[in-house]
Amino acid sequence: MESQVRGGTRWKRFAVVMVPSVAATAAIGVALAQGALAASFSVSGQQFKVRADRLEGTGFSQYGAYDEGAGGNHAVAVSAFDEAYIENLCQSVVTPNIPLVGTVTLRLGAGDSDKKENQVYAKGLYIDLDDLEADAVFEGIDIGVAAGAMNKGPGMKSGDHASPGGFSQQAKTAVLTDVEQTAWATTAGTFKLPNLKMSIVKGTKECY
Repeated sequence: MESQVRGGTRWKRFAVVMVPSVAATAAIGVALAQGALAASFSVSGQQFKVRADRLEGTGFSQYGAYDEGAGGNHAVAVSAFDEAYIENLCQSVVTPNIPLVGTVTLRLGAGDSDKKENQVYAKGLYIDLDDLEADAVFEGIDIGVAAGAMNKGPGMKSGDHASPGGFSQQAKTAVLTDVEQTAWATTAGTFKLPNLKMSIVKGTKECY
């Protein structure tokens, strides 16, 4: 089965280039209010932006959770991949109003090649995001699976404490192109970054 989504629509909160579940969002919100879910882990309180020309992953799964940070709790869609290859990755985070310096942007780039052996490689990849825009093709997709029953990706991350009965989706493969996202955290068992470049520039110089 192959599912393809095109266009520049931007999904907020629990979205990933597929129609989000309002019921799932409401259920997560109620659980948070009742203290039934624990935070996945503490985040810095600063979001970062990520752009990539292409992300090709196997064993995709996604479910709702939240991260706890200095500014409070942040609802996220956790997107997970058994393995992923990323072409032309750019990551940026802006730190405003540093005394005597002003606003600065930390930028990181890697994998600027269309050959897999020279692309960014991640194994056991988890991305806690709240905004994503991309063109996407999914193969072997299941929408509406209970999060605790996912079997096509790495499954729920240890420590997330998201509801096992909550809404999730999964696919055998996922290919995303022209990816733009904002995220709170990224974790991986292995993260290989060929041709890594990092720079700190004055002002706001984000990836997109």
